[in-house]
Amino acid sequence: MRALLIGDIIGRPGRVAIERFIVPLREERAIDVVIANCENAAGGAGITPSVADDLFRAGVDVLTSGNHVWKKREAFELLRLDHRILRPANYPDGAPGTGSTVVETLTGQKVGVLNVMGRVFMEPIDCPFRVAEQELVRLKLVTPIIVVDMHAEATSEKVAMGWFLDGKVSCVFGTHTHIPTADERILPQGTGFITDVGMTGPYDSVIGRRVDQILQRFRSHLPVRSDVAEGNVQLRGLLVDIDAVTGRATAVERLTKVLDERVTGGEP
Repeated sequence: MRALLIGDIIGRPGRVAIERFIVPLREERAIDVVIANCENAAGGAGITPSVADDLFRAGVDVLTSGNHVWKKREAFELLRLDHRILRPANYPDGAPGTGSTVVETLTGQKVGVLNVMGRVFMEPIDCPFRVAEQELVRLKLVTPIIVVDMHAEATSEKVAMGWFLDGKVSCVFGTHTHIPTADERILPQGTGFITDVGMTGPYDSVIGRRVDQILQRFRSHLPVRSDVAEGNVQLRGLLVDIDAVTGRATAVERLTKVLDERVTGGEP
């Protein structure tokens, strides 16, 4: 079984990349399931029902997220209604939605997806390590194939989660920092891992935002707009081959696709 794991989708440019590439990639690379982080997909921050529908129609199966998922008011009800859209499982009890789900591929293979968020340099929510253990008890009753989006700021915390879950899940992929790392590998007990899969969006930018505006913010220390940029749009992902019986990763491969058109960052 082959999974494609996609980093943070940034605004309209990132969505256009998803629309252009996912269907052809699914056919060319025999991809069974596509999991993508959507926390910045609507206007560069948050998710809305229409944007989620567009991403599902474009070929994504599960949308993970992170701390920015709450930026749009519509997300609260959306997360309650559609369990294909996840928020980190370690938000406190009472938060809308769920942090894990199980989807079924066209061939009938069940795939568990878990979303957790780090705490270093981020909100002091519940322990992602403890919550991940609890969620895995339930998911493993359904399927041996489990993919984890570890949404975190600190690389050390993401790497620690990889080692903590080695042998317990099929893959741990990091999101949130938008900068792809070159450390993809299979850990000793069979878990695929990458510290950060990178973003899907405009790379002529500062992590997806207009360079001039971000430079002004850093130089002035004053509030400045930070619009989604538009140049050099790329899809970044990780392909993971997984043994359907054991749930262990057998191969990992970083994937980059570059869009041959300029997409404005403005949002419809």
